Amino acid sequence: MKATHRSAKGFTLVEIMIVVIIVGLLAAMAIPAFKKVRQSSQDKAILNNARQLSGAADQYFLENGISTVSINELIGVSNYVKTLQLVANESYPDIFTQAETVTITGVAGVRTITYAP
Repeated sequence: MKATHRSAKGFTLVEIMIVVIIVGLLAAMAIPAFKKVRQSSQDKAILNNARQLSGAADQYFLENGISTVSINELIGVSNYVKTLQLVANESYPDIFTQAETVTITGVAGVRTITYAP
């Protein structure tokens, strides 16, 4: 008579299903929080860009005695802002006017951010 010895090694199907469900629940909670943190980080970086451009425009206004300036006059190696790093494919205004708010459109394709100097 052959004795069959059953090994107790390994996981049962029920144990694996429970682990998969727990991992799924954790992912369901973590993904929205990650998206919120990412959006907040993008918004802060874009506001920082707007602040730098607004400050550069103010400096240009003071030096040249005019109240409007093209973004091309502000950005460049020999200009006030060396480079402008886009964060979420946003669009900055082409013209800056003294004492007017700066509206950045197309942030991540859906949002608009306004910076008031």
